[in-house]
Amino acid sequence: MVESDLDEICRPNEFWKGNQVLGGNGTLNVSLCFEDTAIFYGVCLFFWILATVNFLCRKKRDFIHIPFNLLLVTRILLCCGIILISICDLGFAIYVKIFQDEATYFFISPAVLFATMVIVILLLISEYKKGVRSSGPPVILWIGLVVYGSIKMWTILAKAQVHGFIEKFYFFTFSLEYFVYLLLLMLSFIPEPKSSDDYLKHKPSPEESASFFSSVTWWWLKSLMWKGSRRVLSHDDLYDINYEDKSEVTSIRFQKEWDKEVKRSGLVFVQGQSNKQPQKRKEPSLVLALFRAYGLDIITGGFYKLCYDILIFVNPLILRLMIAYIHDKKEQAWNGYFYAMTMFFVALLLSLVYQQYFNSTSTTGMRIRTSLICAIYKKSLVLTRKSYQTRTIGEMVNLMSIDAHRFIETLSYFHMVWSGPLQIVVALVVLYWTMGLAILAGLAVLLLLLPFTLLVFLLGQRFQTKLMKAKDKRLRSIYGILSGIKVIKLYAWEFPFKQKIKELRNIELKCLRKIAIIQSFATLTWFSTSTVVTLTTFSTFMWIHSTIANPNYIMTAGKVFVTISLFDILRYPLTRLPMTVAYIIQANVSLKRIRSFLLEEELDLTGTDDSDTTTDGKEAVLIREGSFSWDKEEEKFMLSDIELSARPGELVAVVGPVGAGKSALISAILGEMNKINGHVVLKGRVAYVPQIAWILNATVKDNITFGKGFNNVLYNEVISTCALEADMEILPGGDMTEIGEKGINLSGGQKQRVSLARAVYQESDVYLLDDPLSAVDSHVGKHIFDNVIGPEGVLKNKVRILVTHSVRFLSQCDKIIVMNEGRISEVGTYSELLEHNGEFSVFLQNYGSTDESDEKKQSEISVPEEKGCFTDKIKKEQENSLIVNEKVHLGIVKISVIAAYIKSFSYISLCLVLLLYCLTAGGYLGQLLWLAHWSNAGGNDNLTLSANLGIYASLGMAQSFSFLFASLTLAFGTVKASRRLHAKMLSNILRSPMSFFDTTPLGRLLNRFSKDTSVIDEKISTFLSAFLTTVFSTVGVVIVISIASPWFLFATVPMSIFYLFVQRFYVATSRQLKRLEANSSSPIYSHFQESINGVTSIRAYNVQERFQLLSQAHVDYNQVALYYSYNAVVRWLSVQLDFVGALVIFLAAVLAALQRNYPQVFGFIDPGLAGMSISQAFMMTLLLSMVVRMTSDLESSLISVERIKEYTESPNEAPEIIPDNRPDPNWPVDGSIQFDEYATRYRPGLDLVLKNVSCYIPGGQKVGVVGRTGAGKSSLTMSLFRIIEADKGSILIDGMNISKYGLRDLRSRLTIIPQDPLLFLGTLRFNLDPFDTCTDDEIWRALRNAYLSDFVEKLSEGLKYSIAEGGENLRYDYVTCINQFLHLFSVGQCQLVCLARALLRKTKILVLDEATAAVDLETDDLIQRTVRKEFSDCTILTIAHRINTIMDYDKVMVLDEGRIAEFDTPEKLLELRGLFYNLVINAGITVSS
Repeated sequence: MVESDLDEICRPNEFWKGNQVLGGNGTLNVSLCFEDTAIFYGVCLFFWILATVNFLCRKKRDFIHIPFNLLLVTRILLCCGIILISICDLGFAIYVKIFQDEATYFFISPAVLFATMVIVILLLISEYKKGVRSSGPPVILWIGLVVYGSIKMWTILAKAQVHGFIEKFYFFTFSLEYFVYLLLLMLSFIPEPKSSDDYLKHKPSPEESASFFSSVTWWWLKSLMWKGSRRVLSHDDLYDINYEDKSEVTSIRFQKEWDKEVKRSGLVFVQGQSNKQPQKRKEPSLVLALFRAYGLDIITGGFYKLCYDILIFVNPLILRLMIAYIHDKKEQAWNGYFYAMTMFFVALLLSLVYQQYFNSTSTTGMRIRTSLICAIYKKSLVLTRKSYQTRTIGEMVNLMSIDAHRFIETLSYFHMVWSGPLQIVVALVVLYWTMGLAILAGLAVLLLLLPFTLLVFLLGQRFQTKLMKAKDKRLRSIYGILSGIKVIKLYAWEFPFKQKIKELRNIELKCLRKIAIIQSFATLTWFSTSTVVTLTTFSTFMWIHSTIANPNYIMTAGKVFVTISLFDILRYPLTRLPMTVAYIIQANVSLKRIRSFLLEEELDLTGTDDSDTTTDGKEAVLIREGSFSWDKEEEKFMLSDIELSARPGELVAVVGPVGAGKSALISAILGEMNKINGHVVLKGRVAYVPQIAWILNATVKDNITFGKGFNNVLYNEVISTCALEADMEILPGGDMTEIGEKGINLSGGQKQRVSLARAVYQESDVYLLDDPLSAVDSHVGKHIFDNVIGPEGVLKNKVRILVTHSVRFLSQCDKIIVMNEGRISEVGTYSELLEHNGEFSVFLQNYGSTDESDEKKQSEISVPEEKGCFTDKIKKEQENSLIVNEKVHLGIVKISVIAAYIKSFSYISLCLVLLLYCLTAGGYLGQLLWLAHWSNAGGNDNLTLSANLGIYASLGMAQSFSFLFASLTLAFGTVKASRRLHAKMLSNILRSPMSFFDTTPLGRLLNRFSKDTSVIDEKISTFLSAFLTTVFSTVGVVIVISIASPWFLFATVPMSIFYLFVQRFYVATSRQLKRLEANSSSPIYSHFQESINGVTSIRAYNVQERFQLLSQAHVDYNQVALYYSYNAVVRWLSVQLDFVGALVIFLAAVLAALQRNYPQVFGFIDPGLAGMSISQAFMMTLLLSMVVRMTSDLESSLISVERIKEYTESPNEAPEIIPDNRPDPNWPVDGSIQFDEYATRYRPGLDLVLKNVSCYIPGGQKVGVVGRTGAGKSSLTMSLFRIIEADKGSILIDGMNISKYGLRDLRSRLTIIPQDPLLFLGTLRFNLDPFDTCTDDEIWRALRNAYLSDFVEKLSEGLKYSIAEGGENLRYDYVTCINQFLHLFSVGQCQLVCLARALLRKTKILVLDEATAAVDLETDDLIQRTVRKEFSDCTILTIAHRINTIMDYDKVMVLDEGRIAEFDTPEKLLELRGLFYNLVINAGITVSS
């Protein structure tokens, strides 16, 4: 029917002539009509499909417009020329029709050509407007038209007679068309010219202007590959990523679809709002959102995969013709060479299509990764306290580093979900055509595997979920430990925390072992499936032959090796399906985890209004009938009946005891708390100064300006008023000094003043100041109040709400709010509250001073003013950097790294793995040789069918079981190596000095414990298994081809040279790119951790968008290295090596043809060996590329070992214990301390912070240590604990030099209550007694003495109450808390927990490092009473801002610039009227008292 219809288009019986395509003399036996219809229409139709897909993919893309250029204009003009020719052909056909009958295709073909050229022109113009220069569909069209034209030209010249005018006219127009096709094809090789926009880019990628052929062969990478082979690459050598891959594009693309999905579901996850989602409606689907955003990209990859799946069956069919050719000596000789050339070109085409498939999926996977990282970051900035309580930084880092990254790998295998079954079905159809009904037996085996696959999927998903949860718990604990490492060292708690991580790690490794066992048996099943299917098919085939004696069921080489090549094709989806299942399981788990995070509760942005209709509208801050809680469900802490108002120019003080809700009130104004009822108004821009300063890892200047444009006059005024002038002189680089993470190289007072300066510089309307004066010295606090906060300060016209524990400035406040137990108990002016005789008045009588003469004395002494512009000073920037750049290793992965991993793996296990993989490859080779022998014998050998099948099955069983034991040995070996490396790294980092943590960002350390550890856990075993499999398989294929065609060995020499040449280029470049990618990922996590720590400040300053842009910049920086390391150079390698693989196929086929035609020269070859040789050559295209890729991937994964090994060898502190010199169990007995000419510095190369300090403190004395910021107070205590070591001199305790003892022996005999209260993940009991050495009675006694027993008794689980990371469900802290949310405890109450720790340790020496700075005077008094009572016989060193707390001490030490300026009793120092006297006067203390 179809042929008759086509004959109507052509002339009768002219569409198809004869039954053979190939003519006897090498010509094609087809008609011109067939060429002008079937071939020509097929090419055009294929182009139309490609153009449609291309248009749909780019329809909604808002790319950069590229101006037209000469090359584009030339192409359009040539297309217009073809249009003119087609019009001429159509017109001529109409003219001819008048005089004689003309075939229909003479009218249709010009019209088709006309329409095609119009589409080409429109597509070219559209692509340029979308920012795409080299469009694939037009070039594919030119290739197809040139092939069509070449066939037609050959047919005309070889067979047709061109005599009449009509024939000459059509030949002339066709020749013009053919010439233009060639021109257009040649123009496709010319690189696109750069536009003016390209020159404005930092480093535009050559890919954007590369020609089509340069793009598909990745030849544009040649300059980068050359650089990588000649020298070490840096990030500056890399090109920018394409515009559509940038995070600003991908994040908007995904966020838009995700918002639609959330809106469609009706789900509400805003704090305080009930969920009104109907039960029947589905929850938001992250899968659908991703598909809507990237569906066309995914479909494009699927289209390439479909083309590949079709082409992959071409060569096995040609193999059947080739084997028949070798068997049939009558067939013409040239046919064999034609088959060889066809196989060669099909292999090349397969390679190009396959690389485009991987390029498409990899690029799409990277875009998904980028968009998810951006979405996670954006979501993290709007989470509520409740969400932060359940979502730790460690878990969120895992979502970014592991879960989001999975989609790059998963998408590469995703299409196997449909492609694998499609390949299996097509292979079975072709096998049925080859083997008949015998294939049904093999099909039955495949069907039996389906339940097993489902079981593997379910088990894998279950354990993968457990694994990710275990990773989260481990990383959460590690984050808490690294954040609080200073406290851990001060308390000598390294061992219990290391044991805790070890327990969590063991749970994780247990899951890894179970997953490894499941995957090993799954891989064994799928690996042996090919053998079982082959065995059952051949046995069934021979049984049918012996039963019905059908001549079609005779075992021949053609049938055997076409079947084998089809089974090799079948083997790929069968072996990849388990991996696909594993990746989908992991991706599914990751999807659920990310989706769960994206649906976490968000802050209610409508909780505060910027307008007020209830009053006259003059209030900038207003709360009416406000009730607030942190958690609506629990309501464990609330603010209730809040009535507050503040107008511009007013200074409102908020006072009250510890835990009264002062900081919570600030949070309620900011909208951080859940508003249960009431009305909140907040007008204008807000500046917020948290109780514990949030400092960025940036310069001092950047911390102050905080993204606002630089104003020199304003900047210098801020520096002066915030008392930072002297600090600028002290800091090595002035205001260009880099501040470490969390302000590690600044004192507490300096951090607070920088935080305050940031707020002042913003020139906001409302200032919320959460006790900023507690961390600064008294005289500095007075200076700041007078010049910044007070009635005459620079903020005098602004709204200022000041939380404070100090009473000295209250008389200058316009309004005072007294809080108690979450309520406002009193409101009024200073005088009104005194007259009221309420709580405030009683409190002032006990703790306050109203002596006006004191205020007068305070005003007489102020902070010296130092004029000058600090930004104009010449800085040595190279000396200002604190954070050390991450080390980038050079060259190949060192032997020492490989040896370290093998040592952890075990040498015996490695030798066993190599032996087992060798046996696996040997079993497969034996199967092939036996099949060749069996097929050549044709069943006529002396062995029975059972014997032949038995030998084949035995070889298959040996192969399968060798592979199983190899997989299990490898899996358990890698888990063991991972455990050892992780444990060694953790132990070494915990033993690192504090200087290491000062100069190493926390994100960099987390990267080692998350991504690098994940690579060692999961990737190395996969890559090592694939590497060994491909290496042994490649050697086996070379052996097989050489057995069949010994002449092939001569060709291996030049191919090996080229192979090694390409490998040298690739491995050197890829290795360095992988290192750059690993290093560039750390800033993503460092910035993320820094942002979460300061999330309240970010929201208060309303700079979320700026921080999102900073995060996107870090992601793009990493994306550049990721794109080239993971995708671009791999594609370049594959194209080069696929050419070698295609050459191997060509040589194997040509040599087989030569051996058939010239056996006396090249040797005889039988069909069995020929089939075996060529069928295995088909695998070389994949194997050669896989060997180099697996070599590179394995080396890249070993980079993670290299990075972890680096931190297993970093310098350590002094030994924890010195066995030969341990102190007496009761040491120190007396508690005396002596400094002997002691000097120290924080790190080599820095200035001394203590200089020739000499003093003696008798046992039992109470010594106060005072001095201005930077005087060396904290350094003195750090020296006592040997956090910093002596540069010269010594410290003696009870006459013993502390440098002679181990650190654990020393630190465990001392006690400190640090300035920043720190709580760790775990129970309250664990936080008090991690070694579990105290009884419950002792702990309760300590809690009673710390005034916490009543509070702890009210907790649901008492001592077993679980404290979240950093204590975010207990306190308000920046240092380790992932948020700044007060819930149960205030900072002061957390300080009381630290006091309870000290009471439990109760050593002879106690250090209080500004321990009462964050508590009110009443609580301070309680703490001091406890210290005096419980530590009455101990030596006490107290660093205090509140001078009144040390006035009754035995001695006071005044430090100035690292030296002891004064050291005597308080009375004698007051008589001197020196530095201490000035500090006392500034503190508002009457000297006579």
